[in-house]
Amino acid sequence: MNTIIRNIVGPQGTSVRSAAYRTVWRWHFYAGLFCLPFVLVLSLSGAVYLFKPQLDAWLDRPYDHLALAGAPQSLDAQVAAAQAALPDARLTSLELRADPADAARVSFMTGRRDAEDFVIQRVLVRPDTLEILAVQDDKYRPSQLAGGIHGTLLLGTPGHVLLELVGAWAIVMIVSGLYLWWPRDAKGLAGIAYPRLSEGGRMFWRDLHAVTGLWVSFFALFLLITALPWTLVWGESFRFARNIGEKVLVHSDWTTGPADEREQRKARFQQAAPAASEHAEHQHHMTAAAAPTHAGFDRIAPIAAGLGLAEPVLIAPPGSASPNWNVQSKTQNRPLRRSIDFDPESLRQVGETGFATSPLVDRIFGVGIAAHEGQLFGWPNQLLGLLSVIGYLLLVVSSVALWWRRRRRGALGAPPAFAPEPRLAPFVVGLVVALGLLLPTLGLSLLAVLAAEQIIRRASPGASRWLGLRPIEERTATRQS
Repeated sequence: MNTIIRNIVGPQGTSVRSAAYRTVWRWHFYAGLFCLPFVLVLSLSGAVYLFKPQLDAWLDRPYDHLALAGAPQSLDAQVAAAQAALPDARLTSLELRADPADAARVSFMTGRRDAEDFVIQRVLVRPDTLEILAVQDDKYRPSQLAGGIHGTLLLGTPGHVLLELVGAWAIVMIVSGLYLWWPRDAKGLAGIAYPRLSEGGRMFWRDLHAVTGLWVSFFALFLLITALPWTLVWGESFRFARNIGEKVLVHSDWTTGPADEREQRKARFQQAAPAASEHAEHQHHMTAAAAPTHAGFDRIAPIAAGLGLAEPVLIAPPGSASPNWNVQSKTQNRPLRRSIDFDPESLRQVGETGFATSPLVDRIFGVGIAAHEGQLFGWPNQLLGLLSVIGYLLLVVSSVALWWRRRRRGALGAPPAFAPEPRLAPFVVGLVVALGLLLPTLGLSLLAVLAAEQIIRRASPGASRWLGLRPIEERTATRQS
């Protein structure tokens, strides 16, 4: 026990503060070395997704406010024309448009019964002539592509788990960075609250890194914490814990990985009305009752328009597993989301769900996710997100510059370990243990790195010197011995 305590606190006469500082600096380097390439990718893809509403609207501008040759045809006719373009697809929704001269946006899903492969497609129909203007695959839209990179690196579940690990280590990077920034012998705010840009050299890069890190760290921690519900390990664990004791399974308004997203798409596919080709395949003929109908959109649209829902508003017809008409807001500002069901015959409202009816914890996370996506309080939220992205990019550049200027030849450039072995102050141990317990992916990877350090230290002196686990000067002493 005494040995363990000495290893934690440090040998007698050793400065605990110096030991803690050197060790935290080293782990800050480790975290940065692992995270920064991903921070660059996530910052750029996040910046694109941050402006998803504006980007989607800009790309759709050729289909808005069309110069019509005559009066628009009925919505039912526009939806039927879209279905004719994709006869094997299931109709999921029609987007409600304020201007009747806008092209109809009709969404469909296709899938195979032998695989959980579901494709979302959107057909744009000219309202006067019913001409098909475009058939778009949802996943190739730039905002969706950016979202895919931001969520999985386009690698599916492995990429999703990797980014969860990156997020956990990014928290270590930020917390350790704040510890290193903390003023100890400062004689003013220079280099603490604002950078000394006129100094030049290493001082310029040091201040740019430290001060930018200070101001960005609070936003970064918020973004990392609000991203936790999307993660696979932490998100699924939280979902499981939240449903303990609940009589009815509570469904989240977010996904926890590619598998969960496929399940949600599968549910949407099953709820949609079967396509005409499915009836023909199974029944070899179509009865009037079995044939998919596109009637009713003209009746439900005026009701949907009067609900005052936040755009975009989607109208979903009755389907195989959903007997009612559904009108819902799919705005990224999640606190404004509502979903209302209507009886298919009388069009009387029969149910409503949404943010206001969600459990408290879902509402808390919903607010956080809306802020994370830059949609909670309009363009100032987007501007704040963009400034954060610029700050992350400055951190990447300044950290690389500092590493390149400080590293010694023949070494990785990691801060040297506290000789003869790194010692941790008790509060540092407590913080690391707490983070490891709260973030299982961090805890497991941290143990793996510690074990790897010990193995390398004992098995390979050369690799130890390259990693900074031994002073480079030990090379001479080792040869003499």
